Amino acid sequence: MDEWEIDKPVGQCRGTGRQIEPGEEYFGALVETDEGLKRQDFCADYWKEQKPDVFCYWKTRLPHPDQKKQIFIDDEMLMAFFERLAKETEQEKINFRFVLALVLMRKRRLKYDSSKVEDGKEIWRLRIAGGDKEFVEVINPCLDDEQIEELSSQIGQILQVDL
Repeated sequence: MDEWEIDKPVGQCRGTGRQIEPGEEYFGALVETDEGLKRQDFCADYWKEQKPDVFCYWKTRLPHPDQKKQIFIDDEMLMAFFERLAKETEQEKINFRFVLALVLMRKRRLKYDSSKVEDGKEIWRLRIAGGDKEFVEVINPCLDDEQIEELSSQIGQILQVDL
């Protein structure tokens, strides 16, 4: 399994270098680099003027240091990110999407329907909650519990949520 170096948010705009102040809106983003997906943060002004090329993004506020941590990624954002990864072929992204599928199954946004083997790969068919006939497929990369736990932790660090 590929290792990711996930930078924790440092409260600094990647585009301008200026500090993002507590309470200020900013954009968190996943950016494709030579080393893989990396989290980067951008202040709202820079985002509006430059709109950097990113894999996906979300808008949030930098919490005050004494403020309790809040979960700000909703299920719709997770689903959009899951769907965005659908056509990816890199193993790192396949693994990432599979763990997102497990998270979404736990949140009851996806429900296991069936599986098949195609070209030596196990593919799960999942029903999207609320849709009678809407299905998605995800490759099961056969990760062990430790790999799933590590990826879940990394996804949580990227998105600043507790998974």
